[in-house]
Amino acid sequence: MGDVNDPSVSLSALPSTAARAIAFITILVGGLAGALIGYGLVDVQCEGSCATPQGLGILIGAVLTAAGTAIVAVLALRALGEWRETVDRK
Repeated sequence: MGDVNDPSVSLSALPSTAARAIAFITILVGGLAGALIGYGLVDVQCEGSCATPQGLGILIGAVLTAAGTAIVAVLALRALGEWRETVDRK
């Protein structure tokens, strides 16, 4: 791992590229799931011309679930970074 006091060794809490890519993909999948749920909720409740409400359901569902998934992903990446930093110090 390297000596923590060695200036040539740079410690980074930044998660790996693969972890960041997986987090990004999960945010996209979460947004897609929210869009489908939003569409489904409006589709079940609406009668007649429902294009605008369905569009709003898709948009609101996608944004809310993608934001929630992003919060969880950021927290997980931070925890991963802190764990790597702790392991690197030992």
